[in-house]
Amino acid sequence: MLSQVRLFLPELYFLFMGLVLFAVSVGRGAPNPRRTYHTAFVLSAIGLIVSLGSLFVEGELFFQAYRVDLFSQIFKVFLSLGMFLVVTICSRLDGVEERYHPEFFLFLTTCTIGMMLLVSSVELITLFVALELSSYSLYILLPLRRGGGERSAEAGVKYFFMGAVASAVMLFGMSYLYGVCHTTHLVDIFKRLPDAVFMPGAIIGLVLTLAGLFFKLAVVPFQSWAPDVYEGGSNQLVAYIASASKVAAMAILIRLTALTGANSAYFMNLLIILSLIGMTFGNLVAIKQRDFKRMLAYSSIAHAGYVLMGILTMSDAGYSSVIYYGLVYLVLNFACFLVIVLVSEKGDNVSIDQFAGLYKRAPLLAATLLLGVFGLAGLPPTGGFTGKFLIFIAVIQKGYLWLAIVAMINVTISLYYYIGVVKAAYLLPPAPDSVDIPVSTPMRFLNYLIIAMIIWLGVYPEIVYDLASLAAKAVL
Repeated sequence: MLSQVRLFLPELYFLFMGLVLFAVSVGRGAPNPRRTYHTAFVLSAIGLIVSLGSLFVEGELFFQAYRVDLFSQIFKVFLSLGMFLVVTICSRLDGVEERYHPEFFLFLTTCTIGMMLLVSSVELITLFVALELSSYSLYILLPLRRGGGERSAEAGVKYFFMGAVASAVMLFGMSYLYGVCHTTHLVDIFKRLPDAVFMPGAIIGLVLTLAGLFFKLAVVPFQSWAPDVYEGGSNQLVAYIASASKVAAMAILIRLTALTGANSAYFMNLLIILSLIGMTFGNLVAIKQRDFKRMLAYSSIAHAGYVLMGILTMSDAGYSSVIYYGLVYLVLNFACFLVIVLVSEKGDNVSIDQFAGLYKRAPLLAATLLLGVFGLAGLPPTGGFTGKFLIFIAVIQKGYLWLAIVAMINVTISLYYYIGVVKAAYLLPPAPDSVDIPVSTPMRFLNYLIIAMIIWLGVYPEIVYDLASLAAKAVL
């Protein structure tokens, strides 16, 4: 019994955290935002420690529908880290009304639980339920933005309806997989799908099932929700969507693509096409964006293309690079949103022009922004450079040199709009009515921590990459 509890400990702890926040949300009396924030901060910090302590546990639960291994546990650590980092920037949750603060943290927790269940799910129905738990939490959180107006409402409605359609398509695809393989357990599907992968039903089932996950990762042509959601959501919520939810999507995509055994040329060609279109479309459209969050949304579409490059190799090196890049991408996106939260007034969106003279108004924030966008662009010595380098090497080793060259061209294109952000922060003078941006001591420490993580992941990747390699071997 105790061994089973240990296997399920991170999920049980975050369930406990959700119950505590639920009790806070239904408590009597006037809302106390400071108490709510400190409660969520302490609980999320403990959650990260619990996930780290459960990193190397292994086993199966619920009649082999739920697998706990290094692959699932390393992503649970990433999710816990993402949750903790987002909570740290919620001390000034201006974008959400005070009376909704407990609910904001509550549904952020339930979303994290859903994603943790998702990365350990090795059975189709379990996977679907976990995905819906995380998705519906985000559907509720999105309209909570204060002063969002029609833009926020439109984003919420669009996200909900497109998510519902994606879920229906995914469930339809799962029915095909069940019809072909006569089982819902991924382990059994893994054994039977290579022999059936040339059957139209198997290909249709796999593609439709992956379509729901492509929606989460904002892969073309399932990307249209991302710019509106990024622009319409509160800054802290979008920071979570841009980091933690993308990591969970990477994890389950790796699990499902490993099922094919790289036997289907049609499936490989599909992933190649989606990767090419995604990175090219995202980078080209991002050039025209002036709202920083919309720019990051189109950037995420391009990064989904890079991630698919690593996944389509279906190799140890490719999966390892994607796992490593998941952590790097989480940290780099958080760095950008950390600056957005501290620069924005009353939780408003931030345009690139508002970064003008940031190096004078808040030198530390300018440095964090510089490393964040340079990392997303893939420049050394950031973790973004190392992550992209590892993905490109894995692709070249599989014989796709031309695909790596196209990706490098796209990286060069992305430099244009990333350098535009740096230009505004360091080369343009501050606006006449601009004032210095105060940065509290805790936020200074957080900026230093993120800067150190970005450089450490770029210069000393061995520890994380070795763990990623072991995790990739577990899923293969």
